[in-house]
Amino acid sequence: MRTRRASVADLDALVPLFDGYRCFYRQPSDPALARDFLEARLARGESIVFLAETGGEAIGFAQLFPSFSSTFAQRIYILNDLFVDPDVRRQGVGRALLDAAAAFARSEGAVRLKLSTAIDNHVAQAGYAKAGYQRDDAFYVYTLSLD
Repeated sequence: MRTRRASVADLDALVPLFDGYRCFYRQPSDPALARDFLEARLARGESIVFLAETGGEAIGFAQLFPSFSSTFAQRIYILNDLFVDPDVRRQGVGRALLDAAAAFARSEGAVRLKLSTAIDNHVAQAGYAKAGYQRDDAFYVYTLSLD
């Protein structure tokens, strides 16, 4: 298994994974929407996507969005999406993607990598903790729906 930074040329491999990620979070399957979203982010340089592969087959991805911390007055990255094909879970793919994301963020001089996950996603939470992430108990997250 290897991880590498993905590009627009990897859309055919990424789309089924991204669509699966969206379905995991109870969104309807829509490969065309997944393709359009990823293509726009990658083409505009608005996100960084890491792809995990084995035997030439895409088995997972992680997507980072650049941001900044006003408090630290420095760059941070938001690890917004991480998904591993259900057939290959618990084989270190998620950890490899987390490590690739952290190495990239460090190489860019970022001071922090942030992520969030569903409260009931205990498997992911355990993996994040094992990788050194600490759950934030000091801040609440609020969301305003604009639709």
